[in-house]
Amino acid sequence: MAATTEYAIECRKITKRFGSVVANDQIDLDVRYGEILALLGENGSGKTTLMNMLSGIYHPDSGSISIGGQEVTINSPLDAMRLGIGMIHQHFKLVDVFSAMDNIVLGSQEKRLSPKALRERVLGICQSVGLEIDPDKKIYDMSVSEKQTVEILKVLYRSARILILDEPTAVLTPQETEKLFAILRRMREQGCAIIIITHKLQEVLELSDRVTILWKGRSIDTVATAESDQRKLTELMVGRPVSLRINRPEPENVSTVMRIESLFVNKPDGAPALGGISAEVRTGEILGVAGVAGSGQKELCEAIAGLVPVQSGQILFNGENIVGKTPAQIIDLGIHMGFVPEDRLGMGLVASMGMVDNMLLKSYRTSKGVCIDRKPARALAESLVQKLEIVTPGVDTPVRLMSGGNVQKVLLGREIESNPSVLVTAYPVRGLDINSSYVVYDLLNEQKKRGVAVVFVGEDLDVLLELSDRILVLCHGRITGVVDARTATKEQIGLLMTGADSQEVAS
Repeated sequence: MAATTEYAIECRKITKRFGSVVANDQIDLDVRYGEILALLGENGSGKTTLMNMLSGIYHPDSGSISIGGQEVTINSPLDAMRLGIGMIHQHFKLVDVFSAMDNIVLGSQEKRLSPKALRERVLGICQSVGLEIDPDKKIYDMSVSEKQTVEILKVLYRSARILILDEPTAVLTPQETEKLFAILRRMREQGCAIIIITHKLQEVLELSDRVTILWKGRSIDTVATAESDQRKLTELMVGRPVSLRINRPEPENVSTVMRIESLFVNKPDGAPALGGISAEVRTGEILGVAGVAGSGQKELCEAIAGLVPVQSGQILFNGENIVGKTPAQIIDLGIHMGFVPEDRLGMGLVASMGMVDNMLLKSYRTSKGVCIDRKPARALAESLVQKLEIVTPGVDTPVRLMSGGNVQKVLLGREIESNPSVLVTAYPVRGLDINSSYVVYDLLNEQKKRGVAVVFVGEDLDVLLELSDRILVLCHGRITGVVDARTATKEQIGLLMTGADSQEVAS
């Protein structure tokens, strides 16, 4: 069915403050049943805060929320659930040791059905929207796409007709993304109202009916997707024209600076993470790394940085094996490896510290004398605020109080300013708005032109193809192919990500 005139959600003049910070400032937003609405905005524009109020995590300071034409008060996630609102978070809320069925019914307020009736109901929901799942399969045995299916079933099982999806394609292959879009389109046809938060403008244009743009906590416009394009949406998001082209300079003076040979690494539970991979990292080149989440990207980065033990194999930097050395020893060798980890507030930055102290974490060991001179770190922090347009009340404000995108800028900026010989970046634009993402791409290309060897672990295949010189594809801890980014296609990389070898893809 097409979108109806009945509004599923109407938000009017929604305002939310956190101390002196106004996160949402008189925001208006509406979505109809039978419609997909995309929500766009820069980091810190208020998207997550607004959705958290719809899902019952926060409560607005002022304004009104109406569901199906009736004004409501949403004080908790349980209230949201009762009103038919289900939110599917980017980081799944599943119990790994439980089956799909157990996760679907977990927390449900209704009387538990018999196993047979429960299975029939879940499979009936699957059939109605085109989902496929093994109800008895454990979560820890599932792919990312299967886990996302369980999350969708969780909200549909509770009869949700309003779905909010936060970056739903962040870790999916192109084939899995197309499958998800087909499911969302079918749910739209059945009268569901869907809000999707994403930074991928191509997906917005492909999937949504309308787009609402937030800017600095305010809703500035809602446009019909059919009447818009990437450039118009970007200008609305950032308030000025932005070039959407990634300029890929040709590699110069390329030479192998790092050689990975037959590298075996295990996960903390002892399961294989990398199964004997071999690769070259070259100066003046960006080596892209593609793969479904959990394919070994994290362990590869951590092994290079000396953060995890290596079972066997070598990592040769300028001919010297660095396996077994501590991160500090690796830095002392003069490698100066910049490492941007996936968990920026875990092993990347100290959440309770401000920018200045987090800058010092990289430089204090080189200070002379007993006392640490904080002036250079403060100057660097202030420079990064200007250069990367970091939004923060001050350089001494704990980074945990910043938005995720601004935290990512702090981490990446610190690593680049350490003048590395090899820069390993794991998902450096995850959670960043489009303007900030292009700033990062320019910074990486600057490093490439300086002769730095850049390893770029990414999840957006369009970006990998535009930015990288070569792309290494991982699947279940093994390399399924290394392709030339100038001639490869998304479809080829997507097949390699699912385990097809390079010869099968070529044929």
